[in-house]
Amino acid sequence: MANQNDIDITRAVEAILRALLEDPRPHMRPVELMVVGCSTSEIAGAIIGKRPDPALGELVARAVEGALKPLGVSWAAQCCEHLNRALVMEGREARRLGYDQACVVPFPRAGGSFASAAYRLFEQPVVVEHIRADAGLDIGDTLIGMHLRDVAVPVRPPIIDIGHAHVTMARTRPRLIGGERAMYTL
Repeated sequence: MANQNDIDITRAVEAILRALLEDPRPHMRPVELMVVGCSTSEIAGAIIGKRPDPALGELVARAVEGALKPLGVSWAAQCCEHLNRALVMEGREARRLGYDQACVVPFPRAGGSFASAAYRLFEQPVVVEHIRADAGLDIGDTLIGMHLRDVAVPVRPPIIDIGHAHVTMARTRPRLIGGERAMYTL
């Protein structure tokens, strides 16, 4: 049986993802692939990487999957710095997008509790080194920016903390090029 804290975390993740995906600005890319980084240590009030919590990782991974799967949005879970912030994602999506697979399996102390939970949750998990996501959610300042497409635009989350972890998120848009004489389609 879920406790109130688990319910609150699940609801917070769902609300944050809904706000990110419903951003009304017309120039944003449609979200087909999202990167999610999460420090369970930070949620629990510890320094990132110092107190991994597999149960918390599973809770957040299930909340992300539950919110995104019905919408047809693919996602990748960012591993911790011990795996160079590689990503766990569904194998069929990695192949469809042409991402090269790496040979590693994340676990809580090398990959992180969240990425480890995603690895167990996905039907055919693979680890890749790089992606170009259309949007991103960062729970606990895990530095997801390296996996976003160029021109990331901050989106203000409706909830700024999950547990003790700071929340940031972004969408991406096409580049505006050409200067003052250019005409844009936005």
